[in-house]
Amino acid sequence: MRIAVTIGGEAIGSPVPPAEAVEEACRAEAEGFASAWSVHFSRGTDALSVLAAAGVRTSRIDLGVGVIPTYPRHPLALAQQAMTVQALCGGRLTLGVGVSHRPVIEDLHGLSYTSPAEHLRDYLSVLVPLVRTGKVTHRGRYYRVDGAVHVPDTRPVPVLVGALGPRMVEVAGELSDGVVTWLAGPRSLTEVIVPRLPATARVVAAIPVCVSVDEAGARARAETVFARYGQLENYQRQFEREGLTSVGEFVVAGDEDTVAARLRSYSDAGTTELWAVPFGDDEDVRRTRAALAAWGGT
Repeated sequence: MRIAVTIGGEAIGSPVPPAEAVEEACRAEAEGFASAWSVHFSRGTDALSVLAAAGVRTSRIDLGVGVIPTYPRHPLALAQQAMTVQALCGGRLTLGVGVSHRPVIEDLHGLSYTSPAEHLRDYLSVLVPLVRTGKVTHRGRYYRVDGAVHVPDTRPVPVLVGALGPRMVEVAGELSDGVVTWLAGPRSLTEVIVPRLPATARVVAAIPVCVSVDEAGARARAETVFARYGQLENYQRQFEREGLTSVGEFVVAGDEDTVAARLRSYSDAGTTELWAVPFGDDEDVRRTRAALAAWGGT
């Protein structure tokens, strides 16, 4: 299991300027991490633009985004952008997409959140052939596309799906390269996600991590930092499946031995890449990054 680190501060509710996020990617490469991932929020910085700049500034580290909401972006337009970023990254980009959440799509974007699984199937049927071969012909319920995109020096773009429920995971397993999850625990991975994917699928699990001498304090901090996720039904179901009641109970926190043991449970559950989101005070974040890099950055 590879260990990746997050860049940018959106996941912890502290956005940074795009240039700073690019510098964080450079720092992650220097620290020895094999990959770095950026969160994409509809109300914030465009993550693919940040990764384009990071791709030019780095040479080795893989770069990923999790996840671009599908409803607001036509799949051909997203394919064009991703293929361009891939050319700038030299083939190191992974594109994460997902249907997002009903409040985001309907309240923020003013779009209909209709039949998410069927919409996702239609979307991937256009997007994936385009980013793999540069062309597609598809006639579906939501998209009817007969077109091509040509970007010199690009390479096929791996596509992962932000999927937690059984139907979404099955669509991801059929039409994409795997899944990228947020706040999915070992039980959800073992019982719901991994069994519905091909053996070759990539499973990227994003989780908050804090190496700290004050585990209780770290969990209390998590209740504030990640409070917004506990208000969404998709994540509430994950906590319930894990036998937990809140995000503070869910996060991976404690001393080095405690955290290392919890991370091994993700590997045992079939995770191929763990996307760590360090949180805590400055000293906790420093210790967390150092431990993660030592355990599996490369």
